[in-house]
Order: sequence, then structure tokens, then C-alpha cells
Amino acid sequence: MSRSTGSADSLANASKSQVEYSKHSNSLGAGGVTEGGDISPQDMLDKSGESGLITPPEGGFKSFHIGLAWNNIIVEKSGGLMGFIKKATKQGVDLDLGCFYELADGTRGILQPFGELFGSLDQKPYIELSGDERTGDAEGDDEYFTVNATKWPEIKRILIYTYIYEGSSDWSQIKPEITLDLCDGHGALHIQPSLKTCKMTVCAIATLMNVKDALQIATHGEYFTSQAAMDRAFGFGLKWEDGAKN
Repeated sequence: MSRSTGSADSLANASKSQVEYSKHSNSLGAGGVTEGGDISPQDMLDKSGESGLITPPEGGFKSFHIGLAWNNIIVEKSGGLMGFIKKATKQGVDLDLGCFYELADGTRGILQPFGELFGSLDQKPYIELSGDERTGDAEGDDEYFTVNATKWPEIKRILIYTYIYEGSSDWSQIKPEITLDLCDGHGALHIQPSLKTCKMTVCAIATLMNVKDALQIATHGEYFTSQAAMDRAFGFGLKWEDGAKN
């Protein structure tokens, strides 16, 4: 994968087989798969399509912390005489945190461990990824973004997603959870997508949108077969290529 500052041509070429417009944008591309959730407490969003608007404090936002935590899963395997004895074994899951971003000047790109795209706080895109935690065993957030929110007026939108690089695609056991902390002393917002067991390895979790310098949060909980498919649905228009982690 590589960054792009925009590419209507690549988006159109990638979407030639699609005949309907995405519900997320004016771009061509089918949407992903969603599953309904229950009504949640105010500090937990796990229902697709929930949204809220947060006005900046006096002096503006300073910093956003966007963290990802998840569980390793327990897999039961048959063993012993005639398969009657089952042995529970722990299987690691390499779950990664990523984002698409669009700046006010039209610059678009992607940050994620795959490709070692970690960003920068002091330069565009003013978003930085902590690193690559491959086990989910770390204390607290396993991976996180820091957003230099003093530059929030220069950021148009951030699509937060997570993807399974390696391991089971049973999301109901992995249980990813995003924590959004505005670092203003008022506590954090927790976002957990409605969970599925499926073969799709990418989950669009939420969009952070700049609305007249306020922060609008919209949840998605939508599953895709790849980042490129998710891109076509949300209309960022990035260029894509195959590769692997080092």
C-alpha cells in the first residue's frame, strides 16, 4: 500500500464492477456488512449509525488519544483417546489499528503498521500511530493514535478502523474496543463495534469529522474484505498494492 494525495482515477478504476453508490460518500463501491447492536450506556457506543457532536472547549482541542485494545482468543482442539479429551490452547491474534485521513487542503492518506505508515504529530497529517503490538497482551491500549488537535481545523475527517493481519476472524471473541479520550479531563468514550463471526478481516469502526471545528463522531461497525474495499465505500481514493509486514 502507498499513500496518495487523492486519486479519482484510481478510485474509478477500482470500482468499475460496482453499479451503486456507497452510502458513505459519492464514490462508487458497495458497502460492507453490518450487524445491529443494543442500546448502550452513554460512554459506550456499539450500535452502528450512532453519532454525536462535541464542541471544542475554550481555546480549542489540544490532543486526542485513540486507543485499541483486544483479546487473544481461546481455541479448543480435540486430542487424546478417540478425541474425547479436549485441550484448550491460546492462539494469538495480530490485530492492527489504522486510519484513513483527509485534510482540509485535500491531502488524503493512510496510517497503519502494515507499510510502517506511522505519521507525525508536528507535520502533516498531525496524527501519529504508536507502533505495532502483535499479541494483544499489552496493558491498556495495545495500539493507539495521538492526534495533534491544535491542528484540528486543518483536519477534515479521520476514519478509524482495525484489521486482522494474522489469526482467527472470529470478531466475537477478539472483542476489539476503541477508546477516544479528548484529553480534557472529562473521561473517555468507548466504542465497540457490533461483533460477528465472519471471513471479513477489516472493520470500519468510526469516523471523526470536523464540523465547523467541532468534533462529530459517527460509528460504523461495518466489515469489509480489505482496506481497498473499505476505501471504495468511504471514498478516499487511495492507491493500493500488495505487500507484507517486515
